[in-house]
Amino acid sequence: MIVFALLTVTVATVGFLYRDVISLQSLAERESQLRTVQSEHPLAVYAVAFGVYVAVTGLSLPGAAALTLVYGWYFGFGRTLVLVSFASTAGATVAFLSSRYLLRDAVESRYGESMQTFQRRLADEGAFYLFTLRLIPAVPFFVINLVMGLTPIRVWTFWWVSQLGMLPGTMVYVFAGSRVPNLTVLAEEGVGAVIAPAQLLQLTVAFALLGIFPLVVRKVLAAVGLASKRKGDGGR
Repeated sequence: MIVFALLTVTVATVGFLYRDVISLQSLAERESQLRTVQSEHPLAVYAVAFGVYVAVTGLSLPGAAALTLVYGWYFGFGRTLVLVSFASTAGATVAFLSSRYLLRDAVESRYGESMQTFQRRLADEGAFYLFTLRLIPAVPFFVINLVMGLTPIRVWTFWWVSQLGMLPGTMVYVFAGSRVPNLTVLAEEGVGAVIAPAQLLQLTVAFALLGIFPLVVRKVLAAVGLASKRKGDGGR
């Protein structure tokens, strides 16, 4: 608990002290330098980028979406998709484990009512419920990570379901970032520079359909299982 608190304070302090240096505008002014560092020290750059993303998501800090866009611009679509997909899941699992073993009392007092809903739905729908939550971010991801840590779900199940469930959203943001011509455009115009309102609406509808899909599959499987059981009973 003390170690986690110290880590949180350290990251927050560094972010506050160097907020001007790591802002989009500042990064845009150093675009050529960033490209040079990437070409000269590729492995170190990937390691640092992975660690930063895990820290941001693991400590539930704001800025993961913007970071995904920047990574998409910096590394390109394919490499960023792999990096962010695994880093976001690793960070989510860090938050999940922190909630389970370090922050249980604090999470229970803060999200007590949500806990009951999560427990009930998880008992009824199993991993499908987590998958649905990942596809439709109606509940903030950091809340999902923390509350899920207090449920009986296994760490491995949480990991792979989160990996799959967050992948579509990750692909959208990484693709958007890879389309950014330079960071100056992103810093001045924001996400709207690469995702038009009409496209955003289409993406929202697509995510809604994706979120409904696992529930439909579950209902179909349940219906097929019931029909098979009745057929078996009738043949006795």
